[in-house]
This record gives sequence, structure tokens and C-alpha cells, in this order.
Amino acid sequence: MNFRKRSREEPEINLIPFIDVLLVVLIFLMLSTTYSKFTELQIKLPLADAERQRDYPKEVIVAVSSDGRYMINKVLVEGRSIDILGAALLLAAKAGKDSVIIISADASSTHQSVITVMEAARRNGFNQITFATQSAAQAGAR
Repeated sequence: MNFRKRSREEPEINLIPFIDVLLVVLIFLMLSTTYSKFTELQIKLPLADAERQRDYPKEVIVAVSSDGRYMINKVLVEGRSIDILGAALLLAAKAGKDSVIIISADASSTHQSVITVMEAARRNGFNQITFATQSAAQAGAR
């Protein structure tokens, strides 16, 4: 039996292939990532290119003006609170809780005005809410 001590060499780790792989991954990520600044984001609402308007038989149209006034089915709502708006929604909903609430807000109306309509609908049990928009062609005609 041969029991002599063998000299044990430490394995050498070659870092060059590792660095090559990391550089390829870094270049891939740099090329595939899009960078956008949120401060430069400009949004113009509401515009959509819908093929045709849907006709809801159980619809309640809530119009929100730019100064925060509300009209429900072309009837002006006196007041701007959630409770008053909710009571007006219940009166206008002919189909009850199954009615579809269509929010038609002015493009320059405040976000809070639209949220108030959504909150009034939620508190009164309406769960079908949609937004009315106009197509880009209609916006250009005005």
C-alpha cells in the first residue's frame, strides 16, 4: 500500500467567465429596460377610440362638471356631499341595485369629484360603474 502524503493544491477560481456573463446580463438589462420620468408624464383624459357606444337599458348617467357640480340623468343635484349624491342615485336608479352607473366627467374636473360619485355608488350598493369617454375624432371636432 502506498500511503504517502499527496500535496493538495487549492483549486483556482477563474473569475473571467463569471465577469463576462455578468456583463452580458447587464448589457441585456440596459437595452431592454425603458426609462421614463414620472415628472414628464403628460396625460390627457378622457379619450378612447370605442367602436360603438353601448346602450344600457338600466343606466344612470352621472355628469361631473369642471367646477364639481353633479347632474344625474340630466337633473341637477343640489349639494356635493356623498349622502345627497347617494340619495339622488337611488331615486334615479329605475332597476334598483342592478343599475349601471356611467360617470361622464369633464376632462378638467377634479379627481375628488369623481371619487365622490364612486363612493356614493358604493355606499348605496351599486357595483357596476363605468366611465364615459369620447373618441379622439370627436374631441378634434369640438
